[in-house]
Amino acid sequence: MLSSNELVISQLVIHFEFILPFKGKHTMGLFSRIADLFKSNVNDAIDKAEDPEKMLKQMVLDMEESVNQATIAVGNAIANEKSLERKIGKARIESQEWLVKAQQAIAAGRDDLAKAALEKKGMFDKNISDLEPVYFQAKSTAEKIRQQLDQLKSKLDEARTRQGTLIARSQAAKAQKQIAQSFSGVGSDAFGKFDKFEQKIEVLESQAEAFDQLAGHDNSLEQEFKSLSSSSDIEMQLLELKSEMGKLPPKEQKSLPPTT
Repeated sequence: MLSSNELVISQLVIHFEFILPFKGKHTMGLFSRIADLFKSNVNDAIDKAEDPEKMLKQMVLDMEESVNQATIAVGNAIANEKSLERKIGKARIESQEWLVKAQQAIAAGRDDLAKAALEKKGMFDKNISDLEPVYFQAKSTAEKIRQQLDQLKSKLDEARTRQGTLIARSQAAKAQKQIAQSFSGVGSDAFGKFDKFEQKIEVLESQAEAFDQLAGHDNSLEQEFKSLSSSSDIEMQLLELKSEMGKLPPKEQKSLPPTT
């Protein structure tokens, strides 16, 4: 199953299937090489699938380079077409000039010169007949690759527009993946550590509570004993005071310790 990164890139590849078949051998060779190069780079990017955003930018740069190469090829094709057109035009002018010379020679009664002129005219006519098929093929090829170049430029413009959208989707997919990982156990170590710390704190709290209870029990015993001792002292002081005032019954007087 493709990852989110691979899905983003593969959608871009599907959208940029821009190479159309043509009958012209040279045209087909040029654009098929561009297509093979681009698809090879894309497939390599999908295999690595490291940074979709960087890959998308690089793929747009590769498309721009392909458009530049195609522009040069179209320019060369048009130049070849124009060169053939000029050669044919020049040959037609030469043919017409030799026809006029042949007519002049006939008018002058120089059939020999007329024949020589007609031979020259025939040479240029043959040149024209040889060049015209090549010219028509070059013209057709130039027109086809010019149309193909227009499609390439249109796809490049669309790629630049879609690049921002795809990068945004890639970033959203990364965020969604991180959230999913946090809930699926991947990256849950932090939560596990929190649970361990909480357990340790609960143990410490329990120990502290137990020591507080023990300390409180010892203090209560000591307090009771202190209370008993204090109560005995007060009783003795009361008896002594009553004895001094003559208010103490004789029976209780005997229980008093002798005064020194």
